[in-house]
Amino acid sequence: MLQALIRTYFTTRQSSIQRFIDDPLSVQNNQLTYHIVEARETKFGRMHHFDEIDRIADFSQAVPLQNYESLKPYIEEMLQGETNVLWPYSVEWFAKSSGTTSDVSKFIPVSYESLKTCHYRGARDVFALYFKQFPESEVFKGRAIIMGGSHEPTALNNRIHTGDLSAVLIQNMPAFGKMFSALHTETALMSEWEAKLEAIIQETLTQNISNLSGVPTWTLILFKKILENTGLKYIDEVWPLFELYIHGGVSFVPYEAQFRKLCSPKVKFWETYNASEGFFAIQDDIERDDMLLMLDYGIYYEFIPAEEWDKPSPLTITLEEVKIGEKYAVVITTNSGLWRYQLGDVVSFTTIHPYRLKITGRTKHFINVFGEELMVHNTDKALQLLSIKYNLELIDYTAAPVFMQAGSRGAHEWIIEFVKPPHDKELFEAELDTTLQSINSDYAAKRHKDIALECLHLHLAPPGSFHRWMKERGKLGGQNKVPRLSNERKHLEELLELMKR
Repeated sequence: MLQALIRTYFTTRQSSIQRFIDDPLSVQNNQLTYHIVEARETKFGRMHHFDEIDRIADFSQAVPLQNYESLKPYIEEMLQGETNVLWPYSVEWFAKSSGTTSDVSKFIPVSYESLKTCHYRGARDVFALYFKQFPESEVFKGRAIIMGGSHEPTALNNRIHTGDLSAVLIQNMPAFGKMFSALHTETALMSEWEAKLEAIIQETLTQNISNLSGVPTWTLILFKKILENTGLKYIDEVWPLFELYIHGGVSFVPYEAQFRKLCSPKVKFWETYNASEGFFAIQDDIERDDMLLMLDYGIYYEFIPAEEWDKPSPLTITLEEVKIGEKYAVVITTNSGLWRYQLGDVVSFTTIHPYRLKITGRTKHFINVFGEELMVHNTDKALQLLSIKYNLELIDYTAAPVFMQAGSRGAHEWIIEFVKPPHDKELFEAELDTTLQSINSDYAAKRHKDIALECLHLHLAPPGSFHRWMKERGKLGGQNKVPRLSNERKHLEELLELMKR
């Protein structure tokens, strides 16, 4: 009876999801209208004349595109306890983002409305969509592990608190979520990541774990440690009820083969797209490798076409105007007061009835020094293919350009860490270069006869290199990610220097 009630609780959302699938543009327009009306008397709303906005076109003209730096003065007022600044209602929680674009922490406002209608609704809808495809699932006969971040919540004053997103969500978790959580709150919020992994293992080995959510890189470490401790082959031998791994944060593509070795065929992998700024998309079909864009989470979407990215005042398009296969930078307006905020993610739509998409990279995480337009989804795919071919287990990687000098051509320089490196480094180097050419025609054109680019340069990192680098930067933890690609050499040079020590 309890399982039936739980299943009903999640499946009641399916009709709401179908409504925005059937009428996406109306739902999106209603989201924007609500935000503008609600925020008319905020400091930001008065400065941008929200009371004069009647149409979507008025909104884009009245409010310039924003980033964290442009909203930072408003956010700093909110951190001091000021109200009615970006959002009319009290905002008491801020997600401390340790994103890969900057070493400086960002404090993203997380309103009560956002917690309720975005982040927690997203978590609920993961299971609503999962149950729709697997109605006989018994995932709630067991408990859940959330592989969250590693920043314990901090009180900035008597009303304002901050922590990474997972800490904010854990601290405000509804009773229903707490009922199924396998971890004590103290363990879930531990700041020292290596000790936290050991604590998770000790707390969960004897529990009935049925599902786990987390970034692939850190979840792999947990699974491998558990299997080493138990001597078992599959993680669902340790936890017989285990059936679902919910992943996000970084591409699953280069890690999927490793997970399939650690899990029996009954375990399902389900992708989500969420961040400190909001919950955006969820996989809705186990046979697909894209995600359904969730349109009723208090977020209004705009998109910047690739040809506009480098312009001082880029033009945006609405959801109605997107085309399948094109690359777009994501712009969001949320019920936490992020107005026309440039998220930094790049997506590509795979269907428009309904709207499904893939994450293809970051607006700052690609290499395009020589016109090659190499994106993260290209490099992830190439490494996936070669890892399967040579039975390799990837840990992490990063790449950057080698700039042209007098008398020399340019190139890409890579650092890759495997559990066991390939036997023939030169052969792997050449095959990686060839595979990238087969995936990306722009890279192939620049590599043609070595006219602009020569073959990539590969360094195989000693075991633990990326872990040491992240630790030295204070970036260990479930929500911290290695920058994959960059147009400059800062991260690559730091790693090369570390590898010499």
